[in-house]
Amino acid sequence: MIRTFNTHKIRTSTELDGFWKIKNPQTKKEYELLVPGGAEAIMELQNFQGVLQYYREFELEQEQNMLFTFHGVSFWATVFLDEVEIARHYNAFTAFTAFVPSIKAGNHVLRVEVDNRFSEASSLHIPNDYFSYNAINRPVQMDVVGNEWIEYVHATPLEKNNGWEVQVTGQIHSLQLQQGMMAEIEIDGIKEMTQIAVDGSFVTTIELKKATSWSPQTPNLYFVTTHLLKDGVIVDDLIERTGFRSVKVSDGKILLNDKPVFLKGFCRHEDAPIWGNALPFEMMVHDIDILKHLNCNSVRTSHYPNDQRFLDLCDEQGILVWEENHARGLSEQDMQNPSFKIQCKECNEEMVLQHYNHPSIYVWGILNECASDTPYGRECYAEQFAQIRALDQTRPLTFASCKFFTDICLDLVDIVSMNLYAGWYHDTPPQIYVKQISEWVKRVGGQNKPLIISEFGAGAIYGFHDYLGRIKWSEERQADLLEEQITAYLNDPDVQGLYIWQLTDCKVCESWAEKRPKCENNKGVVDRYRRPKMAYECVKKLFESKDKIR
Repeated sequence: MIRTFNTHKIRTSTELDGFWKIKNPQTKKEYELLVPGGAEAIMELQNFQGVLQYYREFELEQEQNMLFTFHGVSFWATVFLDEVEIARHYNAFTAFTAFVPSIKAGNHVLRVEVDNRFSEASSLHIPNDYFSYNAINRPVQMDVVGNEWIEYVHATPLEKNNGWEVQVTGQIHSLQLQQGMMAEIEIDGIKEMTQIAVDGSFVTTIELKKATSWSPQTPNLYFVTTHLLKDGVIVDDLIERTGFRSVKVSDGKILLNDKPVFLKGFCRHEDAPIWGNALPFEMMVHDIDILKHLNCNSVRTSHYPNDQRFLDLCDEQGILVWEENHARGLSEQDMQNPSFKIQCKECNEEMVLQHYNHPSIYVWGILNECASDTPYGRECYAEQFAQIRALDQTRPLTFASCKFFTDICLDLVDIVSMNLYAGWYHDTPPQIYVKQISEWVKRVGGQNKPLIISEFGAGAIYGFHDYLGRIKWSEERQADLLEEQITAYLNDPDVQGLYIWQLTDCKVCESWAEKRPKCENNKGVVDRYRRPKMAYECVKKLFESKDKIR
């Protein structure tokens, strides 16, 4: 499954999921596994770091132009068709394509060389508080295309006269663009024709007088169907989906469709035993069910862009999404890596262009807990915010900071977000610490901006109990601290949203083992198998009673 809905009716698209061969070039041993999937699913290759070769055969009945899309390969990918290189890509969490013209009829071999080693060439993929798996972690598809095809279509909802209109923009890829090519766009039964410009772009606006808004309570969605016409004949199509809603920031509040919204949610990693970061769709559905059962209305995609299928589910289920680029805990020295700026720029562009149409995404985030307390760090934050604002003017921007009382970038954001672990990493009571942070934020660029507590929580090893002593790492201690933290933050009038760290436990790199029992970040309210800890019921009750507390 590529998306939760069909994206083509005209273009022939084939999913290349299923069994692939995998080969370790060092040992020469070969295995078989399901893709999406990776080394974690093979007993001999768990915790693997290195290069693996994933390959499979496919057959064409006639000569075709083919467009291959890899929705996620962790982390470096080099793609070969019949041993000829056709693509390279860095970053596990965004899609990339490879166009190959005139592939002959017959059998062919698609091979992907996957490298998850750390190196100086990699600025974002470093030893971290989550594991860097070797995997084709998201779906692969193969499309038959002609000499022209639709690269992307973006639908931007605009409020008009108590209703909605949609500005539709898009881009055509053409081997030889011809005059007179047209795009036909249909939304909710209304069609508009627009001409393709000489650079392959197109734009039109469609007024929808009867459209209903998207919100967590009413997640109404609309298909945006685009046909590409050449000499009056449809040669390609793309079906996207959107929802009509506005996101604004005003007087310290986050406004969804001009109404204040308070965010209750979790930070979530794509991680599970056996599958690693190649979560099956069924696990995504289950995670959404957990979020809704916990009375959440939001999720933070820490610390990277998420799978399109998970975002589709958030659109459908009314879960508001904070999506962020792939960068976590980088020092100024890390950010001075010669590859850092270009790799962030590529990740940002791919994230926004590929996920633009999801109405559930209400904010873009960048550079979690990086060097926002230094002049060079500020330069990086400013550059990336400017880049994203040029790509999307409809969503606010933020980043999660842990630079308490030293951050110099809070004036750059629309929403101030702080990671506070009061009671876990220090003993300051959360109700006092959040007030200290809030007052400081107002003095350094955060005045009249919403404040989100973007991380807070406590660790607990599943099944470890200490009913009387309630020591750290016991389920009792985690439940106690979460109750104290949530109650404090809900009672603070400046706080407009909470993201607990984290939904599920996750595997971490071994270099973090001294701080992470079992080589896991154990702050989930469920473990890696999604078994609830004691804190689960505490969070559920407090989130349910939010309005009463507040």
